[in-house]
Amino acid sequence: MTKSLHDSVFVRACRGLSVPHAPVWFMRQAGRSLPEYRKIREGVGMLESCRRPDLVTEITLQPVRRHGVDAAILFSDIVVPLAAAGVDLDIVAGTGPVVAAPIRTAADVAGLGPLEPGAVGYVDEAVRMLLPELGEIPLIGFAGAPFTLASYLIEGGPSRTYLKTKAMMYGDPDLWNTLCSRLADITLAFLRVQVNAGVSAIQLFDSWAGALSEADYRRFVLPHSARVMGGLADAGVPRIHFGVGTGVLLEAMGEAGADVVGVDWRTPLDRATKIIGPDRAVQGNLDPAILFAPWEVVEREARRVVAEGRTAPGHVFNLGHGVLPETDPEVLTRLVDVVHNC
Repeated sequence: MTKSLHDSVFVRACRGLSVPHAPVWFMRQAGRSLPEYRKIREGVGMLESCRRPDLVTEITLQPVRRHGVDAAILFSDIVVPLAAAGVDLDIVAGTGPVVAAPIRTAADVAGLGPLEPGAVGYVDEAVRMLLPELGEIPLIGFAGAPFTLASYLIEGGPSRTYLKTKAMMYGDPDLWNTLCSRLADITLAFLRVQVNAGVSAIQLFDSWAGALSEADYRRFVLPHSARVMGGLADAGVPRIHFGVGTGVLLEAMGEAGADVVGVDWRTPLDRATKIIGPDRAVQGNLDPAILFAPWEVVEREARRVVAEGRTAPGHVFNLGHGVLPETDPEVLTRLVDVVHNC
């Protein structure tokens, strides 16, 4: 990372250093809310889009140009490394990842191979293409955490109950830990490719960890996420950890090795800071649905989030989850201006 990127408002906030304003970026800022994104993706499948460095570069840059955000996030998907490791899956529009042969037995787990860095060479190429285009704007790399990846592999796709996932976790903890250990290796390899290519920060998405109690998270999940985060301890980039519905898990998620803990919209940032502790920055956490309210409501709520974030050592302004597809892009652009001027 160059000196200018080390001194960027985003990286400084992640490190808990002084900043002139809270930096802003949005989860899913590159995506379906942008007409230019919908146009460039016409007729191109999601996995194919993630494997084309030219498309990845353009899509990653679109929200930076339009909104003036303080960081870009690499356009990809958390199941990309699974596909590269040999899992037969597809990302189905309107559904999400669908796994052809779910992993539920010891033989299935044994068949899950490692991720060879060369299998995601297109990610390395995309990052290296992006860096000169972004200049002084930091690029965030990301991956899915072992629990969330395991849930897709075991369930065969998205789930609301995680019944099969929990059945393995509770009923065969040895098999569960073997699977999550392999997934931790895959995730770490994927993140190292991005770090070695030059990203300025990484975010570990444990999107569905909120389905767990704190006790279960600590027993079955934290050790595997901690191994991913610990494997990047010497990488020199901030590590962000995020999940949805994780109010009771915030302290434990920080303990997994995060420099920044992402907080969804359900927990006010000042309260989250007390839970997480004084040694970590926070990220979040405007409810994405508020963006559909009258502008005066959006502005009021944004200022509230910024004020609550000032109680933390560092604050990166974001939504409490991803940008919804129906969001008016102009509202996002105006929101960036509001936060920059708070």
